[in-house]
Amino acid sequence: MNRTFRHLSLAIPAAAGLVTGGIFAVPALAQKPALAMLNQLMTGRWELRVRDESGRSEQFCLQDARRFIQLRHPGRACEQLVVADEPNEVTVQYTCKGQGYGRTNIRRESASLIQIDSQGISGGLPFAFSAEARRVGQCPP
Repeated sequence: MNRTFRHLSLAIPAAAGLVTGGIFAVPALAQKPALAMLNQLMTGRWELRVRDESGRSEQFCLQDARRFIQLRHPGRACEQLVVADEPNEVTVQYTCKGQGYGRTNIRRESASLIQIDSQGISGGLPFAFSAEARRVGQCPP
């Protein structure tokens, strides 16, 4: 390698402060928490309305918005893979060994209104639903 180019190739990163002992150092980037959008949702009483012909709804007290990820596998310890993690939308794929799996997309419209699309297998049967979840008040004491 030409001596001039060799020195130049080391001089540019060194001038930027990126060479340390011959190893290129990458500045540490600020890491945001995984699924940060869910942390922005308000706790309290939420109503979940499924978009189908039944129009059924249910209300529950929400302390952790990650509950929305596994609505058809509640309380189960499942392995989760974050597919998309954007400021207003997350998609998570999860597997509950021997109990099924799912893929859930949650889109935040505000801190008290979200849209959910989920599909997978639960209890040996397929499921797929779209729903709207809205905060409707405080949880009872």
